[in-house]
Amino acid sequence: MRSLLFVPADSEKKLLKSLTSGADVLIFDLEDAVSLARKEAAREILAHFLASEVVAQSQTNQSAHKPILYVRVNAIDTGMMLTDLAAVMPMRPAGVVLPKCRHADDLTQLTHYLQAFEAVYPPESGEISQTSVIPIVTETAGSLAGLDSYATALVNIRLKGLMWGAEDLSGDIGALANKFEGSNQWSAPFSFARTRCLLAAAAAGVAAIDTVPTDIHNIEALRDETKQAFRDGFSAKAAIHPVQVPVINEAMTPDAQAQAWAAKVVAAFEASQAVGVATLDGKMLDTPHLRLARKILAASDKS
Repeated sequence: MRSLLFVPADSEKKLLKSLTSGADVLIFDLEDAVSLARKEAAREILAHFLASEVVAQSQTNQSAHKPILYVRVNAIDTGMMLTDLAAVMPMRPAGVVLPKCRHADDLTQLTHYLQAFEAVYPPESGEISQTSVIPIVTETAGSLAGLDSYATALVNIRLKGLMWGAEDLSGDIGALANKFEGSNQWSAPFSFARTRCLLAAAAAGVAAIDTVPTDIHNIEALRDETKQAFRDGFSAKAAIHPVQVPVINEAMTPDAQAQAWAAKVVAAFEASQAVGVATLDGKMLDTPHLRLARKILAASDKS
């Protein structure tokens, strides 16, 4: 996955439009995008939409682009998460996004709920499938202390990525802004949170997902931010508007030169008689080069 688009769950029009956005993952949002007064209506609208979309996807050409469907539920401490899950799990979305995740213990609690719903609502195909989870792991100051817990979490099999968020963190720490004035660069607390999320995802062996860009109309800034994220090791970026998706997909896809290099690295290792080392153009390669090459080729396959 390269792009993850958040979509308000209380708008059938936006839900339908998102299907043609080109995003690799759609995150139907029951949390921040929906006011408290609209929560119940959003659950009903989303449940109806998911029921029709799951049927439609099962009947379409398998080669057609079909986004992966996730649902962002409300945070555990709101008391609304279980109600959200009860509304959507009968349709078995591919995954759940957990906001304001504090520690792997929050994932354990979510997993217990998911296991119960999966037992009650098995997939129609009869195949064994587990609902994936992507937590947003930097939205509170306290959550930064829990980042190391995901690498050893017992629920790691469900974990598909770690996403960092800046907007809620700003409010939690009382920051007046999260970027330097007139710049696209994160200020120190947010750069720290971003880096910690990236390293925690690498330690857990899952995708690192860059935060949403809030300036919808600044496409050049988005392109630069996404390229920097990919360069630093992020493999995907979240979006809040369909116009952002093509830019993210392009910037998160390696260029032809990088793809050619990666293919040569993999071929060099396949031809090497040594274990864990190879040579290319007179230069020594080791396992980290191979991991990077495979990441580049995997990202290229999404295009």
